[in-house]
Amino acid sequence: MNENRLPDSLQEKAVLVGVITQNQSETQAKEYLDELAFLAETAGAETCGWFLQKVDVPHPKTFVGTGKIEEIHQYILERDIQLVIFDDELSPSQLRNIENILQCKVIDRNNLILDIFASRARTSHAKTQVELAQLQYLLPRLTRLWTHLERQKGGIGMRGPGETQIETDRRIIKEKISLLKEKLKDIDRQMKIQRGNRGQLVRVALVGYTNVGKSTLMNVLSKSEVFAENKLFATLDTTVRKVVIENLPFLLTDTVGFIRKLPHSLVESFKSTLDEVREADLLIHVLDISHPNFEDHFNVVNETLAEIDNRKKPTIVVFNKIDAFQFTQQDEDDLAEKSRENYSLEELKKMWMARMNDRCVFISAEQKENMEELKMMLYKEVKIIFQERYPYHNFLY
Repeated sequence: MNENRLPDSLQEKAVLVGVITQNQSETQAKEYLDELAFLAETAGAETCGWFLQKVDVPHPKTFVGTGKIEEIHQYILERDIQLVIFDDELSPSQLRNIENILQCKVIDRNNLILDIFASRARTSHAKTQVELAQLQYLLPRLTRLWTHLERQKGGIGMRGPGETQIETDRRIIKEKISLLKEKLKDIDRQMKIQRGNRGQLVRVALVGYTNVGKSTLMNVLSKSEVFAENKLFATLDTTVRKVVIENLPFLLTDTVGFIRKLPHSLVESFKSTLDEVREADLLIHVLDISHPNFEDHFNVVNETLAEIDNRKKPTIVVFNKIDAFQFTQQDEDDLAEKSRENYSLEELKKMWMARMNDRCVFISAEQKENMEELKMMLYKEVKIIFQERYPYHNFLY
């Protein structure tokens, strides 16, 4: 049992709701709900079931159809469910309408992610970033949240500034947002000075989907003790460590993990954290190869990186968790085309090494497997950047 897991008696029971659309297949929708269940578990909820509906477009009033919302209502009444989580962002009016029908707490994916960030924030910087994102999310939803607070409901989706804003109005919230933005500007300036004081060492940033093992890899490479846990968004604050390989020093940065449908307000609030990615000379893109949809995660991270900084950076792709990799051997008589589950680790290696021009490595950070191969690849790439930066330097390494 995870030490941070709430006792069963204190866990909120939740159901999840998603939709199948023209842009989102049933397979994708189910995978997103699996991820939503992991998010709910990270926040401290117990998922008791989920609902999917095929729609052309989400219903403007209740997101799903009236028949489906009534089905959900009956389900939560029979099982004493306290929380319903929708996988997509709900408008303020949709939230009000759904709550009036279901008569329980309703949150969307954005609110859930913000809640996890609120519980994970440790430093003043992270707390300020999360509070700004929460207030920006809360502002158009004040009426709904006041209704919640009058009922004195707590728990998931209610942590953070909302609990202390019962008697506030929009003007005070807007003033608070302005103050937080100014505070973040000051912090950004301080962090920019700190980055400048690091000298001209080559900067390497760890990037990747959440929960792929970036912090564990950081610990192994830097021989430090960065917090690592098998939960989403275990790391919010940027951590920078000096690493030396074969007498060649460089700076290694661990960054917040990416995820699908990351709230825009969080991306904006965490701009200074993401500046570490912008200013990096080399990226280490970490993937969990044991995850059945690691290729989708690869694309999500690359799309997010393109939004942050459209400049192409040299990148090493690290396929982590090879110790947990599994595949299903396809029958030789089976004429069907191979699926992702039927490729062996050796076959995936050949495919990706060709795709990445050998700029990829397969490791287990947990078991410290193939770490020397990764270190030598890092050494080679950092050395190239160093020599380009200091062409007349007496390079002795």
